[in-house]
Amino acid sequence: MSSNKKPSKRKRPDDLKGTIARIWRYLSIQKGWLFLVIVMVVFSSGFSLLGPYLTSVAIDNYLVPGKLEGLPLILGLLVAVYVLQSAATFFQNFWMIGIAQKTVYRMRKDLFHHLHRLPIPFFDKKTHGELMSRLTNDIENVSRTLNSSVIQIFSSVLTLIGTVGLMLWLSPLLTLITFTIIPLMFLGMKWITNRTGHYFKEQQRNLGEMNSVIEETLSGQQIIKSFSQEKRVLTQLDEKNEALRASGFWAMTYSGFIPKLMNVLNNVSFLLIAAAGGLLSLKGLVSIGVIVAFIQYSRLFTRPLNDLANQFNTILSAVAGAERVFNILDEKEERPDEGDAVSLQQVKGKVAFRNVSFGYEKDGATLTNLSFEAKAGESVAIIGPTGAGKTTIVNLLMRFYELNGGTIEVDDHDVTKVKRESLRQNMGFVLQDTFLFNGTVRENIRYGRLDATDEEVEEAARVANAHTFISRLSEGYDTVLNQDGGGISYGQRQLLSIARAVLADPAILILDEATSSIDTRTEIQIQKALWSLMEGRTSFIIAHRLNTIQRADQIIALDQGKIIEKGTHEQLLEQKGYLWGQVGT
Repeated sequence: MSSNKKPSKRKRPDDLKGTIARIWRYLSIQKGWLFLVIVMVVFSSGFSLLGPYLTSVAIDNYLVPGKLEGLPLILGLLVAVYVLQSAATFFQNFWMIGIAQKTVYRMRKDLFHHLHRLPIPFFDKKTHGELMSRLTNDIENVSRTLNSSVIQIFSSVLTLIGTVGLMLWLSPLLTLITFTIIPLMFLGMKWITNRTGHYFKEQQRNLGEMNSVIEETLSGQQIIKSFSQEKRVLTQLDEKNEALRASGFWAMTYSGFIPKLMNVLNNVSFLLIAAAGGLLSLKGLVSIGVIVAFIQYSRLFTRPLNDLANQFNTILSAVAGAERVFNILDEKEERPDEGDAVSLQQVKGKVAFRNVSFGYEKDGATLTNLSFEAKAGESVAIIGPTGAGKTTIVNLLMRFYELNGGTIEVDDHDVTKVKRESLRQNMGFVLQDTFLFNGTVRENIRYGRLDATDEEVEEAARVANAHTFISRLSEGYDTVLNQDGGGISYGQRQLLSIARAVLADPAILILDEATSSIDTRTEIQIQKALWSLMEGRTSFIIAHRLNTIQRADQIIALDQGKIIEKGTHEQLLEQKGYLWGQVGT
């Protein structure tokens, strides 16, 4: 039997009022429709209160005296009241669903747009599964609450106020007797709600963590199976699943006490009204119709309290999700371009690093006082052991990260004074790890330049030596690929990435282990095409295979973030330094 051990309590983050105020800012965009919903809520609540009163009138004025001739009119009014109440309820629900969906649409859109404005370091610290959970589960949680809770709160408050007013009007004494259950109700509700809030928050956090594990596991199935780590992964998922189950169990258990408490108090209220009403009726202080109405109103009195209590727990759950969304929206965006930032025009491709220093962490340096220059049209190979800082140079050139010191220049422009979009549009980037989008082969290549014609797409594929294998696919260029590139090899996916860069026709070409996943025969076939592509472009080649860098105009060897040697292939071999040691001559 699984344990129901309570998860450890966490400090509530938690600006409940602030989060609700931010949700209201989204809702208030549709004030007109909200006004109509409120009008329908008023009508619906009014009609629900009118029904018991008409029942009381029917009993006292017609049934008890035996005046049956007026009874059909009262019954007709009752039917009309309940029909109108149903119509008002339908429209309030229908319109509120539209409001809720438009609200979460804007929230989801804002979150997705904001994610694209966040700096790369943010994504280094967040898992894909966690971010997906905030875009889907958390926002959907807000959506479910808005669909029902907003109108339920308005309706409950109006019904409660109206019910109390009518009860006082009909019989202050019976009202006072009914109110004796209120202290018990609030004590019970306080005990419950004090325990549910942090469990709902814990539940959302655990859900995000479990989604992260699932996403990571599905993406890494090949590695998991290769190293026979299925048991470890299953154990990890079991731990996250158990944490989610435990937090969900206690959140639902405590919130489940609410309807049970209300049922008990409803029965107590019914007993008090029946007993006291009977005694008062015998003394002629209240009529039978008033007692019947009071029994109905007592139900109407406890129901909105029950609904408000339930909505409180639902709102806590939604606020927990909304807070996670707003936490992302509050993350600082990528530093905006300088006010005097320029757009690069007719880029030639001269690149210079001047005393560049950088560290991913504050107390660590990845690059230290790095200086070199690549002339326009020159090919620069960057070599060195793992962790030397090769890929970091590329990340800084693309302004994925900001420098700690020094400057990087493109065509004598400090890149911090250049608009990021302009800078990146002039660079073609082929990553070591390929990434394909869900779509056809043609669409994946065209991602390099969206206005490219089909002929240009196919020409880029030929240059990258991808046309032959594409032609052999079942649908050729119209073959649909998923993100994992199912149906084609890793090397073929790399070729598509190269074709994408070819199509972009950049002034600066960056190849980060671009041929690392291509077999030797294929590599030889595309070397000529790659060097032809690099002709007239400034190219940065990060490679471990030394045969891919022999024709580079300049080779830079890094170690621990510093340049240890620099020159042509022949010059470095003559120096008998790092490159000479790698070649083994």
